[in-house]
Amino acid sequence: MNVIVYGTKKCAETRRAERWLKERRIPFQLRDVQEKPLTANEIKAMAGGKGALSLIDEGSKRFIARGLGFMEYDPAEELEKDPALLATPVIRLDSKYYVRPDLSELPLGS
Repeated sequence: MNVIVYGTKKCAETRRAERWLKERRIPFQLRDVQEKPLTANEIKAMAGGKGALSLIDEGSKRFIARGLGFMEYDPAEELEKDPALLATPVIRLDSKYYVRPDLSELPLGS
């Protein structure tokens, strides 16, 4: 199984997901979206049929500071420009994405 954790090194939830996977000896890759931002195709794949808005952390300091709650915007475009808006962690298991999942409910077969 191919496991990729999308997040940032500073994000407490991303670090918690990393720790959880390490404790269970589940190999994974960390993709720091601040160092390597998401592409348009990755955003589309992550959002699936829900749309890119489902990936935006509307409670984040960045979202609030930019005043995005008071304006119309294209979520996919904003995520490409500003990866700090991503609701992290996003965990990819093979080709399926889980946004801020309950880690104990991930289908890891363990």
